[in-house]
Amino acid sequence: MYIEYFQLREMPFAITPDPAYLYMSSRHQEALGHLLYGIGQYGGFVQITGEVGTGKTTIVRSLLEQKLPDVDVAMIHNPRQSEHEFVHSICDELGVAVPRETTSIKLLVDALNAHLLKTHAAGRRTVLIIDEAQNLQPGVLEQVRLLTNLETAKEKLLRIMLVGQPELATLLARPELRQLASRITARYHLTPLSARETAEYIGHRLRIAGARSPIFEPEACALVHRHAQGIPRLINVICDRALLGAYAQQALRVDAATVRRAAREVMGEQRERLEAGAPRRWRAIETGWLVALIACAGLFAYTFYPWGSQAPSAAATPSASAKPTRTAAATPTPQITPVATPAAIVPAALPLSSAEDLARSAQPLAVALARLIRLWNAEVPADATADLCAALHTQGLACYRSSGSWQDLFTMDRPAVLSLLIDGSPQYVLLESLDPRNAVLHTVLGPMRIAVAELRPLWTGEFLLLWRRETHAIRIDAQAGSVDIAWLHQRLAELGYTQGEPPPVFDAALADAVRRFQADRGLAVDGIAGVRTLIELGDGLPGTPTLAMRTP
Repeated sequence: MYIEYFQLREMPFAITPDPAYLYMSSRHQEALGHLLYGIGQYGGFVQITGEVGTGKTTIVRSLLEQKLPDVDVAMIHNPRQSEHEFVHSICDELGVAVPRETTSIKLLVDALNAHLLKTHAAGRRTVLIIDEAQNLQPGVLEQVRLLTNLETAKEKLLRIMLVGQPELATLLARPELRQLASRITARYHLTPLSARETAEYIGHRLRIAGARSPIFEPEACALVHRHAQGIPRLINVICDRALLGAYAQQALRVDAATVRRAAREVMGEQRERLEAGAPRRWRAIETGWLVALIACAGLFAYTFYPWGSQAPSAAATPSASAKPTRTAAATPTPQITPVATPAAIVPAALPLSSAEDLARSAQPLAVALARLIRLWNAEVPADATADLCAALHTQGLACYRSSGSWQDLFTMDRPAVLSLLIDGSPQYVLLESLDPRNAVLHTVLGPMRIAVAELRPLWTGEFLLLWRRETHAIRIDAQAGSVDIAWLHQRLAELGYTQGEPPPVFDAALADAVRRFQADRGLAVDGIAGVRTLIELGDGLPGTPTLAMRTP
């Protein structure tokens, strides 16, 4: 209805996962990189998770649109199947000839294995992608594990990608599925867009649809982000209705008032809950009012808490073999609360709640972030605006928000703000030290030790940490500039992986050095220096705090 009015070729905000409209934020690029890694020669078993509407299926379709050479793909859209139906669906997708009436899973798997061996001999790779994988039944998941046993002496015959909602990570964390979870070689959690990315996303889709000039005013984009919380599907729904509203008013631009009405129409009660102060998650970190609270809370922690500027106690100090990164203060070491129960965390980590009690409820998150920044000997700039992470770039630091496992925290070995879920609300604490049995948390009540087994059911898997950023790039590959390539070569040389002069381009030798480094550090081996690899390359750099990591 509004297409002709705004001189567009088609509707820009359809909710169908059209790869042509895919907006590649840094997180979407990294998710696609994980999928490409899973397809590659060294790939194996990849898990991609994300909230409903964050763009997981669109990324998968974008991958399929690339028409990768020598790759056969079996795509399972409906995982609610029995074991027999599941294996039969894979055979159908790959064109494996099997008797339609057979009820034997063994016959199906044997036929599939013969097909995979034949395609492998012909130099082709086979990939199984399972969408909405959180709906897989335990028996089917066990069948997935058994399919990973189809291999030659050197290579897996079937590369598997599980794509699903965050419940997938919870499902795979069950003790009875530990064998399957242990075979996953790469994990990535796709998070919502930031306010800046939301504005870019809206402009991107309008340009693809044929818009010649901006249609949404900046204030309208900000309001879309506020209501949609950065989730692309909700952004599409709100923007589509807002364009219709602007057309009805014969307005050439979409303003904030139009977006507000559109959000009320399409979100109803959900919008009311958001405006009433329903718990916001990680993107609350990037709002301007919180930056101010962080600065205040940092001063508050420094002034009133004697442990605010001290090193952790002996229980949380790195072993003698680790490189020292902090010097203990002259004042006595603070007492750490003995091993606590989950109930003890409730008063220590208060929820981020409504705007009315913001000054009180945001303080634990602010204190945790202020403490994390202090561990890096950094300060929150007084003129920091909406994006705290962007402000920290001036001090050589970068934020890394993701979702993972305890093993991921061990591997990265950095203090991190953890998101806990207690009584249905997100709550925040700073993880300062971690060993296989206990974690030392920094809370508004002081340091607290709690058993990992007690903390595990409360942790959502989400975390935020800081890392030392010595390059402008967050991904160093064949497209990187010479300065970043030279830095990567030099850093790998310091660690014993390269030698000689840096190459002018990202050549095969440098990629091989990156792969060897990644393999040694337990990272996804793709030969590309992404964020996780860059974090690992920062180990041992001056001023880098650690978790006093011990081998699990």
